[in-house]
This record gives sequence, structure tokens and C-alpha cells, in this order.
Amino acid sequence: MQSQKTLMHNLSGCFITALAISLFVGCKTGQSSSEMESAPSTTPPAASVAAPAAPPIRIDAGSSASFTDSEGNVWLPDQGFADGDTTDRDPDLQIANTKDPGLYRTEHYSMTSFSYPVPNGKYIVKLHFAETFDGISGPGDRVFSFSVGGHQFNDFDVWVKAGGPNRAYVETVNVEVTNGKLDITFTPKVENPEINGIEILPAS
Repeated sequence: MQSQKTLMHNLSGCFITALAISLFVGCKTGQSSSEMESAPSTTPPAASVAAPAAPPIRIDAGSSASFTDSEGNVWLPDQGFADGDTTDRDPDLQIANTKDPGLYRTEHYSMTSFSYPVPNGKYIVKLHFAETFDGISGPGDRVFSFSVGGHQFNDFDVWVKAGGPNRAYVETVNVEVTNGKLDITFTPKVENPEINGIEILPAS
């Protein structure tokens, strides 16, 4: 009789233990499911689309027609200048230090400024010069100053920079445009300012 009571007591204890384990596991499982439902999404946000880069702008100063250089780049006819005049040199005039002598056979001179609309951003501006006027015979005969987007160049002498007449010289300036346009001003000192081409290239 004592053995039966002991057996019944043990079976009852096992049943209660099993029931407790079952309830505990059920609670944990339910909690995990709830946590999974409320967990924040880990999907990365869509990448923002970058604005397209501004196209390069090339202007053949003094030219009434577009010009295609040796690398296939098309230069726009003369535009963007305030004041001054333009001229064409002899088509057979030889220009040293360049693969594109035709660019330097036209020029805009006596201008006071140049302005061209561009998106705000950083640019590399290249100014192309060559002294092709036969009235200039040496250093100091043509001296002027100019400012490119606030970068000042004083007492600029094309003859000196290029190393003589009929020789190409390129001045490169890094600028940042913040008002929607590139501005260049020219100030004469001896004779008149002159320029043969302008490139406005987006900085990478």
C-alpha cells in the first residue's frame, strides 16, 4: 500500500514538472515570435541618385563659327564677352606649343569682362593665350590683369608667359562657383587685354 502511494506521488510530481516545462517553453516561443514581429527592418535605404555633372564648355574667342580640336572637342563660337572686338589672323600663321593652331588664330581683345552661366560647383578653368599681333614686339608691350572667379592675376604678359610671339600658353585656375555663373574681369595696363579661348571643365 505504501508503495502504491509513493508511485502515485511520484507520477503526480512528474506530471506537474512536465506541465511547468511545457508552459515555460510556450511562453519563450511566444516571446520570440513577438520580438521578431516588432524588430525594426534592416533593409538598407535606397541610394540617392547623384546629380549629373555639368558638361564641359569650350569657347573659341574671336571665332564666328564652332571649332573642332585635335581631340574631337567642339568649341563654341565667340560669346560671353562684354565690350571689345574680335579678329582673325592669317590661316597659315604657325603657332608653337600646341596641336591646335587654329584656336590661336582668332582672338577677342579690349574686353572688360566675360560671364557664362554654369551650375554651382567646382571647376577647372583654362585660359588660352598667344601673342599674334605684329604691333607687339617684345616683353612689356602688352600687360594686363584679370580675375577668374575671384582669383587675381596681376601684370600678365602673354609674350613673357609663352616665351615669345606666336606661341600658345594656357593658364589653369581652380574655382568654385556659388552664384550660378563664372565671371572673369579684365583690366588693361599697357595695350589691351586679349584671349584666344576659354575652357570651363567640371572638377572631378
